[in-house]
Amino acid sequence: MAKVKIQMSRPVYPTPASLVTSVDEQGKPNIITLGEVFNISIERPVILGISIRKATYSHSLITKTREYVVNLAPASLIDKLIYCGRISGKDVDKFEKSGLTPLPATKVKPPLIAECPINLECKVLAIQVVGDHDLFLGEVVAQHVNEEVLDENGKIVVEKLDGFAFVLGEFWTFGNRIGPRI
Repeated sequence: MAKVKIQMSRPVYPTPASLVTSVDEQGKPNIITLGEVFNISIERPVILGISIRKATYSHSLITKTREYVVNLAPASLIDKLIYCGRISGKDVDKFEKSGLTPLPATKVKPPLIAECPINLECKVLAIQVVGDHDLFLGEVVAQHVNEEVLDENGKIVVEKLDGFAFVLGEFWTFGNRIGPRI
């Protein structure tokens, strides 16, 4: 099989496109769409990484408040996810304009998004400059999951998430399970 060298652009895929909430110092919430959300440490402590360009409004908010919430959106919210990624929240209330519903978090000031089946409250442990983005390492201090995506044992049922991923600049829904749980 022949290999061809190509220009790099988002070389690792898929990634979960997520709605990340933050607040300003007065508590006004904002939403940013990110394709760079990933696990750093999965147990004791659970740490998530998010990567944000310095020029964004959300970058300045999270840098100042050192808190954010990762809201894993279902595919049914793709239009709202795209909307929140295309405009700045500096002058626009994205909750109001998108029709998304803020819910109070339990451990941080940024709100959860009610329409997202999974919400991860994070407190920033460190910020590291990495290329053209800054990497925010956030300890997950609370996880919320909609009851309807859980089975009788309290485990997440993937098929009920209506999940999707960001792949090479496009959005794709999840396929079928092809292997056992590991």
